[in-house]
Amino acid sequence: MNTLSYKTISANKETVKKEWVVIDASGQVVGRLCSKVAKILRGKYKPSFTPHVDCGDNVIIINAAKVVFSGKKETDKVYTRYTGYPGGQRFNTPAELRKHSYGAERIIRHAVKGMLPKGPLGRSLMNNLKIFDGTEHNMQAQKPKAIDINQYK
Repeated sequence: MNTLSYKTISANKETVKKEWVVIDASGQVVGRLCSKVAKILRGKYKPSFTPHVDCGDNVIIINAAKVVFSGKKETDKVYTRYTGYPGGQRFNTPAELRKHSYGAERIIRHAVKGMLPKGPLGRSLMNNLKIFDGTEHNMQAQKPKAIDINQYK
């Protein structure tokens, strides 16, 4: 029976076809947006998905400052970080983070990071995510294609 082959094909670094995509985040709910972005970064929407390989696309998020939270999370949610010094635990709400120039980027990056695998693969996948507050980005050389994030489940 050599007419058909039933071998499972695993993708590797050389056979993966990575693309650049642009996502407009204006008016999107943070958690719903980030779960879809994490799936795109991971490559789960591709038929050649392989769990232990970086087979996802590179994602550019624009209008990150215009993301919204559902409910009262804008004022009630608390992000905790630690400076490394005794008594150095710091707490911030999303409303406080938005006052900084990097605030919206931190909010999205924190949410996406929690949805990716823990370990070396997840850390390398975070390098495929670029976040910009406004409509302009400096990744035109990669010729990214704009996608509608609402089309994805």
